[in-house]
Amino acid sequence: MAEANDDGVIRSLAALEALYDAPARGSIVKECDHIHPLYRPFIEAAPFVVLATAGPEGPDLSPRGDGPGFLRVTGAREVLMPDRRGNNRLDSLRNIVTNPRVALLFIVPGVGETLRLTGRAEVTTDPGLCASFAQNGQSPRVVVRIAVSKVFFQCSRAVLRAKLWDPGAQIPRSALPSPGAILVALSGGEVGGAAYDEALPARLRDRLY
Repeated sequence: MAEANDDGVIRSLAALEALYDAPARGSIVKECDHIHPLYRPFIEAAPFVVLATAGPEGPDLSPRGDGPGFLRVTGAREVLMPDRRGNNRLDSLRNIVTNPRVALLFIVPGVGETLRLTGRAEVTTDPGLCASFAQNGQSPRVVVRIAVSKVFFQCSRAVLRAKLWDPGAQIPRSALPSPGAILVALSGGEVGGAAYDEALPARLRDRLY
């Protein structure tokens, strides 16, 4: 395979690896094929997870959040994730049905390190399992069962560079386009607008689960 051409595009692993030093020993030994007892607390403390999937139309990322520990560790090689109420696009679930390979990034507020987990997932409607994840009297329609294949922590450099937990780095929500403004523009006026934005806080609160 060709190396990088004059356009600077890397086209071989050898060309890519030549640009970097070898990974430090710690970057290698931190990887496990199971949920190590020292990794489990990160999962149980995380109220926010980014779920990566891939399907016929390509890769996808989805934010998942709830109270700390909303992903249930059932053993060293399995976690369960309830599918809480969302937009009904089902992007992640559709992908899992066609391609079970998934990856998750666990984020704990105030903590620089994140946790990366990969595995194979399946979607189940098991009544007892769904009922065990009920919140506010509402059970998820499905639960995602993930068989773990790899787990390791990511150092805090990205979080530190982003100043993610620095209150001084936060920007006001008003500095960005509102959901209503985005929808009204993309729908040609069919959906969204000021009324949408005004009703959104109550709708989110009343339909959280």
